[in-house]
Amino acid sequence: MAQTTFDRRRINGPEESFPPVFDGAGQEDAFEWATRRNRELTDIRPIFLQPGLITQANGSAYVETENTKLACAVYGPRQSKTTAYSEKGRLNVEVKFTPFSCMRRRAPLRDAEDRAIATAVHQAITSSVCLELFPKSTIDVFITIFENDGIEGCIASGSVAASAALADAGIEMLGLVASCCAAVRGNEIRLDPTEREEVSSDGTVILACMPALSSITTICQSGRMSSEQSTKCVELCYDRCIDIHAVVAQSLLSSNEAKVS
Repeated sequence: MAQTTFDRRRINGPEESFPPVFDGAGQEDAFEWATRRNRELTDIRPIFLQPGLITQANGSAYVETENTKLACAVYGPRQSKTTAYSEKGRLNVEVKFTPFSCMRRRAPLRDAEDRAIATAVHQAITSSVCLELFPKSTIDVFITIFENDGIEGCIASGSVAASAALADAGIEMLGLVASCCAAVRGNEIRLDPTEREEVSSDGTVILACMPALSSITTICQSGRMSSEQSTKCVELCYDRCIDIHAVVAQSLLSSNEAKVS
């Protein structure tokens, strides 16, 4: 009997097909430095923070700033698996993107971008944790990004979520860490830039600090900008970090009051 190439179990598509066209697709100026409509240049996006969202973890926090959404879970302190004795504890940070977090589907495996964000978040929060109180112990911080609207925004939001999750876990800290980023193009400075603004900018600055102690934990600058612009970005970011610190402190207070009641 002659074999046929027709597969009865598969629904074959038409011989000629065309991809769907969405609004704004294929435009060359998709990442232009457009005028902001919903907020001023020195305004940041509204922040929603919910501590204690993951019940299986020792501490957790969920942060949402419009199109940037991520969750952080903290486990520990627990005994270190290494045999070497260390007087100070170790803080581990791991960042993962969900496959649907970006415009293009991401592979479930970790890449260089995940490690770069984890390193930046680790540098932002490690100086605020009293690791000397946890000898031969490890504290694991896991950040999962559900929606990405710029790497700088993910680093800033991840630092805020990690600090809030550590405080929710009851780990001794010197103070809460707040973080903010800025983008520069020409003579214009924009706080809390979106992904389109980051791509079209000349340079970016990420500031992490502890406003309660008036101390800066880390500053990360990339791209081209003058020293005056860099100083101005740090000043503007620090002012906004004070507002972010108030939001985080109030969220933790409300969460603890709800647990007690």
